[in-house]
Amino acid sequence: MDNVTHTLFAATLARTPLGSAGRGTTAALVIASNIPDIDIVSAAGGTAGYLRWHRGPTHGPLGVVGLGLLTAAIVWSWMRWSGRADAGRANASFGMLAAVSMIGVLLHILMDLPTSYGTRLLSPFDWHWYALDWLPIIDIYLLVALAAGLIFGGRTADARRRNAAFVIALMAANYGARGIAHHEALALTPRLFGPTLPPACDAAPRTAIVDRWPRGAAPTPPLPGRRCLVEIAAMPTFTTPFEWRIVAEMSNAYEIHGVDLLDARFTQPPLVSEAFWRQTIRYPNIWTPPVERAAATRLGSVFLGFSRFPAARSFVDAGGVATVRWTDMRFAAGLVAIEQPIRRATPFSAVVRIGADGRVLEESLGR
Repeated sequence: MDNVTHTLFAATLARTPLGSAGRGTTAALVIASNIPDIDIVSAAGGTAGYLRWHRGPTHGPLGVVGLGLLTAAIVWSWMRWSGRADAGRANASFGMLAAVSMIGVLLHILMDLPTSYGTRLLSPFDWHWYALDWLPIIDIYLLVALAAGLIFGGRTADARRRNAAFVIALMAANYGARGIAHHEALALTPRLFGPTLPPACDAAPRTAIVDRWPRGAAPTPPLPGRRCLVEIAAMPTFTTPFEWRIVAEMSNAYEIHGVDLLDARFTQPPLVSEAFWRQTIRYPNIWTPPVERAAATRLGSVFLGFSRFPAARSFVDAGGVATVRWTDMRFAAGLVAIEQPIRRATPFSAVVRIGADGRVLEESLGR
């Protein structure tokens, strides 16, 4: 989730009893709700370094405790140094600031989990990513609700608390509605892909509520000349909770299809002439020997550790130089309508060039 949303949510929490535990708790909530993203300092070592560390340990158990204590220390030290005090309101104790700050850090992490970007909940003990795929990285509905609740917060403390409770209830309803819509979008998958949807690669397809990647083991390959289904995911869009992008990972390609849950055709029984599957975009994913070699490079391991749906393409020129490009299918279409072919690189892509002698000639992101 973006930092504006995190900040507005912290300010809303400060209007609940959580912000009434003494002077300094509001500042602690605002700082703690943003401090996990301090991992942006890793960008000083390059984009690949940022991709490697982003939403890592600062978004795990050590981050909750460590960053909570750091936030409490910052706010407590500032209050001691400034020597200011509000009439009738005592400074919060260090223990209270630590507890409030840890809650703020934890809620930051839990707000990142429902997004399609995901977060590494257990790092550094477990570097897998986890996501629910309910919300985009920026949810305009959350932003509007939080901002409105603060702007029209009321003139009295009681009114502000009531408005904060109402906004939090709206947030919960938004999460619930998106969770239900996500389930419905996945349920329409067989109808969308029709005869083009192959059988699952493994006998027991994935049914986990929380998606997890990268996978520990590759699925069972199909027989020569055939393909199988690895995974299907429903990605949220930025505009409405009723429009979703369905990404189907096959053993040799990705297929992307848009679905509008308000489409009247989905309220009726399927027609014989129905052919939603003809509108599917197909994006090749062929893992050739050059792709396997590129995957062992530094950038390859970093990008594949981050990317949930890495589509690979490769080309070997007359001089034996191999160029390998991966594109994360979660973000391949972005804000562009998915019915349009994917013709340009995205920030979530990686290129590795390897010479005929095996030397790495280029490693770049977003080109």
